[in-house]
Amino acid sequence: MPDPVSRTYTSQRLKLHYVDWGNPSAPPLILLHGGQDHCRSWDWVARRLCDRWHVIAPDLRGHGDSAWADGSTYMLHGYLYDLGQLIRQMKLAPVTLVAHSLGGNVATRYAGVYPENVARLVSIEGLGWQHGERAKKPVLERIQTWLDDGRKLAGYQHRRYATIEEAVARMKEANKRLSDDQARHLTEHGIAQNEDGTFSWKFDPYVRPWAPYDITREELEGLWGRIACPTLLMWGSKSWHTNPEVDGRVGLFPNARVAAFEGAGHWVHHDQLEPFMQAIDLFLGS
Repeated sequence: MPDPVSRTYTSQRLKLHYVDWGNPSAPPLILLHGGQDHCRSWDWVARRLCDRWHVIAPDLRGHGDSAWADGSTYMLHGYLYDLGQLIRQMKLAPVTLVAHSLGGNVATRYAGVYPENVARLVSIEGLGWQHGERAKKPVLERIQTWLDDGRKLAGYQHRRYATIEEAVARMKEANKRLSDDQARHLTEHGIAQNEDGTFSWKFDPYVRPWAPYDITREELEGLWGRIACPTLLMWGSKSWHTNPEVDGRVGLFPNARVAAFEGAGHWVHHDQLEPFMQAIDLFLGS
């Protein structure tokens, strides 16, 4: 099967990249990656869906081959705006969204703001506020942490790897469940060669700090409550996240259920591809 076609669109003066897997007469489906990731991390999933769906996978701003944000400040509403622009410019609504981690945070918010624009929603470990106790910290402490992190990043440069093999080893260190082929594919699409011949990750280091303020938990739950489409929340049993069925978050959605995957960590679609695709096919239908 051929590789997808690379295209770009503009959002808030940023040139953003996406790949289009063709089949434009089929129903549209967007695959939205997580933080410090890139659109080609979906290739195994996209190849299984593109015969029935018009699959589009964007690089979030600051990730992959998309432009880095002016001023280097990344907040969720910026990613949300970009997703809205892609859907509006390509006239994709109503669209099906399959999103991981940070992308899941973005997709669930979009579906709450524009419920009429989303046909079905899959969020893979992408609900947000269960990331530890951060949201409970005083705003002063959150702002100080963000400022301190920003100052540290001012002199930071991505690690330089002498060879692709060194970068592949780092990829496998981050997720030990990856096969050799998976790790190499993710690495080759996630790095760029520097002028001196070394290799570094493509994502902007400034995507790392979490913004010091955001909507409240109550406001976020209010958005979840507006989502009108069928929703599937995916969770890996080996992940650091909690099960949305156990902690009660699934009940905050009008029409949602949880799919749990034994032996999968945070990257369910990489760790357990076959069970993941079975769940996707069952949920999305033909």
